[in-house]
Amino acid sequence: MSASRNPTPLSRRRLLRAAALALALPWAMPALAKELTLRGTVSFSEAITVPPDAILEVSLIDTTLANAPEGIITIGRMRTRGLSSLAYRLIVDDRLLHRGRGYVLQARILVDGTLWLATTTPHPVMRGPIQPDMALQRVAAQAPETPSPKGKWLAESIRAAGVIDNLQSTLEIGSDGTVNGRGGCNGFGGKATITGDKISFGALVATQMACAPAILDQEGKFLGALHDARRWMIDDERHKLILFDEGNREILLLARM
Repeated sequence: MSASRNPTPLSRRRLLRAAALALALPWAMPALAKELTLRGTVSFSEAITVPPDAILEVSLIDTTLANAPEGIITIGRMRTRGLSSLAYRLIVDDRLLHRGRGYVLQARILVDGTLWLATTTPHPVMRGPIQPDMALQRVAAQAPETPSPKGKWLAESIRAAGVIDNLQSTLEIGSDGTVNGRGGCNGFGGKATITGDKISFGALVATQMACAPAILDQEGKFLGALHDARRWMIDDERHKLILFDEGNREILLLARM
């Protein structure tokens, strides 16, 4: 008689363990990433010339998180090479996409970090890899900030002489010309009239607190210089406000606070 082929109890247990392990492995292994590719074109008027090294950015955005940093799923970048129509390709990890959410594409062109062109509306992502053409429009140039003496300033020198360390003589000019500040001991307030680069301070009303003579001396010189001011200038490189008297002599040098 041939030997029995029935497994022993021990071998049955081994088979059951092996079967259980085989069933468990697919669940224990992480899901493999799948790359999705979105293709399309971006174009703008041929009448608009951009430098060859301008950068095109195409972004895939989760609309439920559009205003948050994590709302941007991926960004593709490429040089425009002076072309007015450009083909782009975005490769997306499908693990970053979630069922039930909306996704849109946006595009823009930057020159030396400055925005020149952009889509005016987001483009919903279509099924399949091929996406519709996105048209870019010129972005209105932002007007450069006009220099102004308005703001809060700290005196660094008065009539070309230094000021006391750790003693702040301050001046704040509001958008409506309202003036306030501290001479070093007393607070003051009033009004400034600004026309072009001309400036004059009306009567400044100050409190009457008593302080050390050196402090009151600086305060008096500071308020006197404001009284004599007739012209202002902004030093952009140093972020300073300079006030001049009627003879065009520098009487106050102030740093922006």
